[in-house]
Amino acid sequence: MNLFTVLILAAGLSMDAFAVSICKGLALPKATIKNALIAGIWFGSFQGLMPLAGYLLGIQFTSYITSFSSWIAFVLLVFIGGNMVREALTENDTRQDGGLGIQEMFLLAIATSIDALAAGVTFACIPVALSSSLTPFLNTLCACVIIALTTCFFSITGVGIGRAFGSRFQKKAEIAGGIVLILLGIKILLGL
Repeated sequence: MNLFTVLILAAGLSMDAFAVSICKGLALPKATIKNALIAGIWFGSFQGLMPLAGYLLGIQFTSYITSFSSWIAFVLLVFIGGNMVREALTENDTRQDGGLGIQEMFLLAIATSIDALAAGVTFACIPVALSSSLTPFLNTLCACVIIALTTCFFSITGVGIGRAFGSRFQKKAEIAGGIVLILLGIKILLGL
């Protein structure tokens, strides 16, 4: 995976956190910069750590899955993307409250980053190649930092959008993120 692919993956993975951040911004009595940073740090940290954990799990099985690596990446990304689109289209009126407590944010951060764990497995199948001077692990670590920073940015922005515009962008963001991941899976499968 090159830098462009990692950036697209990062944007796609961050859409769950972006959608939850919009809800947080909507529910907060006053969306401050501090509140936006709290959401950004929680979501960004977990979105960066989970693909690293997925990669570390995936490399344990690389010798067994090398010949199927494109198919595994394709299936995982299409599954994650399809699930995001399905969840966005499902009528679910459970509204987030404005709490930013440790327990609630921890659970939300895990819930929004499970897909990043699966995406991290694809890093073991399709190695990250951001710089030829870095080891595969350091390339993957850089990709995880890019994912974390992208998610942090989208989450901070989401809180502000939620406060300003309400929840009208939540479903669109999740659908867009899901479609991006599906297209990325197809790109990997076709070797483009």
